Amino acid sequence: MKKRLTPAELDARLKFVVGCVMAAVLTLTTIGVIYALVFVTQPIGAQAENDKMFFSVLSSIATFITGTLAGLMISTGGNKEDKNGNGIPDDQE
Repeated sequence: MKKRLTPAELDARLKFVVGCVMAAVLTLTTIGVIYALVFVTQPIGAQAENDKMFFSVLSSIATFITGTLAGLMISTGGNKEDKNGNGIPDDQE
């Protein structure tokens, strides 16, 4: 029978999966913006109105995902102290 995961292990796996999904969405969004800038024909001397709105929406999405990803990655499971700096909370050593 498989060993049950502790809440800390489950939290770590959840953060990893959510972080990977958000990083993939951010990567695809960035690729979409770069593709739209490089390979889609724009009017001479101006930007099409629908392209301007498209970039605005993608910019908002990318900003939101970047902030969420950063918050997820720096969040901790509580105020666990690690005085010796080995990466393991002192209460688990």
